Amino acid sequence: MEEQQSTRQLKVARQLQRDLAEIIRSKGMAAFGGALVTVSEVRISPDLAVAKVFVSIFPSAKGREVLRMIEEQSRSIRGELGRLVAKQLRIVPELVFLLDESLDYVEHIDELLKK
Repeated sequence: MEEQQSTRQLKVARQLQRDLAEIIRSKGMAAFGGALVTVSEVRISPDLAVAKVFVSIFPSAKGREVLRMIEEQSRSIRGELGRLVAKQLRIVPELVFLLDESLDYVEHIDELLKK
C-alpha cells in the first residue's frame, strides 16, 4: 500500500512535474531520438530530497532507449530544475527517472478485450 503524501509533498511534486515537463519539452524531440516524452507523475520523498519522475514515452518501443538518454542528461536536467525552483526549495531533489508503462498496460488490456 502506498504511503499517504502530505499536502506539501503533493504541491512540490506538482510543481516539479510542471517544471520538468517544460525542461524536457524545451530540449525537443530530437534530443530523445524523435520520441515524445511526457512527465506523467512525480512522487517526492517526505524530506523532499528524492523525486521519482515517471515518464511516458511514445512510441513505447523506444522506451528503454529514451529512458537511458534521459538518465544520461539527468545532471543537466537537475541543474535547470535548480534554477527554476531555487526560490521555493532549499535543496533540489535527486531525480530518479522511471518508465511509466501504464499506457502500455491499458493498450494490452484493450487488445485482450477485443479478442
